[in-house]
Amino acid sequence: MTQTAKVYGGSMYDLAAEESLSDVILEQMEQIRGIFRENPEYQSLLSNPSIPKEKRAELIDEAFGTQAERYLVNFLKLLCDRGILQEYAGCCEEYRRRYNVANGIAEAVVTSAVALSKEQMCALQEKLEKTIGKKLSVSQKVDPSVLAGIRVEVEGKLLDGTVQGRLAGISRKLQDTVIPQ
Repeated sequence: MTQTAKVYGGSMYDLAAEESLSDVILEQMEQIRGIFRENPEYQSLLSNPSIPKEKRAELIDEAFGTQAERYLVNFLKLLCDRGILQEYAGCCEEYRRRYNVANGIAEAVVTSAVALSKEQMCALQEKLEKTIGKKLSVSQKVDPSVLAGIRVEVEGKLLDGTVQGRLAGISRKLQDTVIPQ
């Protein structure tokens, strides 16, 4: 994440918190981020300097003006006007980071060989929250090399419940074991 994204994303969070809109704007920012991710040509269009800034601002109004908070729409126009709309994803990351800090939420990444069901993710999140003592924002990654079990990364700590992790632990114990002769 660039310094620009940190400054703009942090400023957007400050404004949203001041206006008691941090939850709503977080959700809307993520939705718009998804739209940009699914339609990269749209973000490129809004960043195209050959299109007048006024026209790009109109496009933002048409797309988001009635569905998003006015502060967020104006934020998009500002990024567009300054030629830094490509920083939007980083702004979202900084906004979420600040939101999580303010609300005592930790980010957790769960990695498994196959996607966990919604019920399994909820049960895992509940158990992790009790263990860690914080609310968690949990995301899921699928990695077929995991084989079996799950690996959880939270607050810089790795909780490895995979078969590979257990085998590696057994291997280390065996290597550390001195057999008397």
